[in-house]
Amino acid sequence: MEKIWLASYPPGVPAEVDVTRYNSIGELFEQSADRWGDRIAYYCMGGELSFRNTAVLARQFASYLQNELKLPKGTRIALMMPNVLQYPISLFGAMLGGYVVVNCNPLYTPRELEYQLQDSGAQAIVVLENFAQTVEAVIERTAVRHVIVASLGDLLGSLRGSLINFVVRHVKKKVPAWSLPKAVRFKAALAAGDRKAFVPVEVSLQDLAFLQYTGGTTGKAKGAMLRHANPLANVLQAHAWVQKALREGEETVITALPLYHIFSLTANCIYFFMIGASNVLIPNPRDIAGFVKELSLRPFTVITGVNTLFNALLNHPDFSKLDFSGLRLSLGGGMATQKAVADRWQAVTGDMLLEAYGLTEASPALCINPVTLTAFNGAIGLPLPSTEVSLRDESGLEVAAGRPGELCARGPQVMAGYWNAPDETAKVMTADGFLRTGDVATMDEAGFLRVVDRMKDIIVVSGFNVYPNEIEDVVASHPGVLEVAAIGVPDPRTGEAVKLFVVRRDPELSAEEILRHCKKDLTRYKLPHSVEFRDSLPKTNVGKILRRALREAAEKG
Repeated sequence: MEKIWLASYPPGVPAEVDVTRYNSIGELFEQSADRWGDRIAYYCMGGELSFRNTAVLARQFASYLQNELKLPKGTRIALMMPNVLQYPISLFGAMLGGYVVVNCNPLYTPRELEYQLQDSGAQAIVVLENFAQTVEAVIERTAVRHVIVASLGDLLGSLRGSLINFVVRHVKKKVPAWSLPKAVRFKAALAAGDRKAFVPVEVSLQDLAFLQYTGGTTGKAKGAMLRHANPLANVLQAHAWVQKALREGEETVITALPLYHIFSLTANCIYFFMIGASNVLIPNPRDIAGFVKELSLRPFTVITGVNTLFNALLNHPDFSKLDFSGLRLSLGGGMATQKAVADRWQAVTGDMLLEAYGLTEASPALCINPVTLTAFNGAIGLPLPSTEVSLRDESGLEVAAGRPGELCARGPQVMAGYWNAPDETAKVMTADGFLRTGDVATMDEAGFLRVVDRMKDIIVVSGFNVYPNEIEDVVASHPGVLEVAAIGVPDPRTGEAVKLFVVRRDPELSAEEILRHCKKDLTRYKLPHSVEFRDSLPKTNVGKILRRALREAAEKG
């Protein structure tokens, strides 16, 4: 079987890169911290951390896990925080200690968190106190025995930090009551770690770094096993691609996408740390007014995001008043970038919105458009260096040139497999080592790829995957529901939204009642946007509900 290589790369971009430059993410972290020293690594809520201070605190956290909790290398550590200073400290501290990070969305419901903690076997969790109540609800049914609780004001100075904590807890009442008797405060953990020397741990490229949960091509969330080699390879591939557009040690990047999301994790957290960029952490990007105000505080040169984020910024009246003179790179991923948004972004900021493509299983980037493009082209770009792509039919054979086929890819950024799920791994990995993305694409003569359809039923809401099976399971648990199907429908704000088709058992059941029921067990972005009641649902001859037929009906109106 022939493999497809890109015939030519943009000028200055090699076809292959040396992905063994670092032995571990911890090594990249320490070398970069030494190199960039007193330069500011992170800004957040009026606080800041230099590269050197970030390294000091990360080593203290690693020492706490190693010396106080006595956790051996390879222990899974869950992180449940938005974009706050404690996140990179915890992440890089875990990397230094040879631990495996399990990223958890802080907006998870108890049911969602319980599943992920149980499946991963995490023994410790770092959680912002705003979400500690969720941990309390499930901890007894998990392997978690150590809880470190952070507060928003922890690292913002005594006076400012105390004021922020008071306002968040008592004025805005954003911290629900919680009780975790054995929990340790984040600052206390750092202090304990500082009392004993951290003993360096040998970590190799083949050691596991992350269990990054995703639904993959099927409904149930699975932990993609990312070894240190995988995100490091992706960082170096990306660097070969964009380095001529960026200046090491001079960039300021806006980090609004949550660092627990694979796009932001690899790009903003690891890559931009490597090149000495200052990260401006945005804890709550849904507060667009506050976000725009933050953007006005200092010149920024790079911004990453998803289509819905860019669209929301463009629709705020104060956004166009900002100074974009220093903006050098606007990078979109996580979901399809809409041409209308890209064109408007370029008109307002003067910078082209560069689209990239990837998925959790690929750490995540597989393709990106050249930084030399001058206008949005609707393509997902060209394969990254050291990345092979192949378009295949349902039989696994490569399609003729110009024909659509499932986009399959092979490269050093591709995961090792799914955690404790060999059967699921076999479904997405071909015999010759290619990852099946589940997306149908075409490739033109110049090598540009365009996604034309999705083989999978995943609904992408604001860049986050929503799995119909999960939604249907929750809705079906309502006693008034007989049958249910969930599909994605276009939404101008979020890209896609969840639509339900319901056959009622109780004729009095209302859409409002279904939504109330869903709110107990589903994160906000997974909630249904609309409900259509039907007498029956289309099915195959074996009784499987045909979501495709429902999508077609929804498209016709």
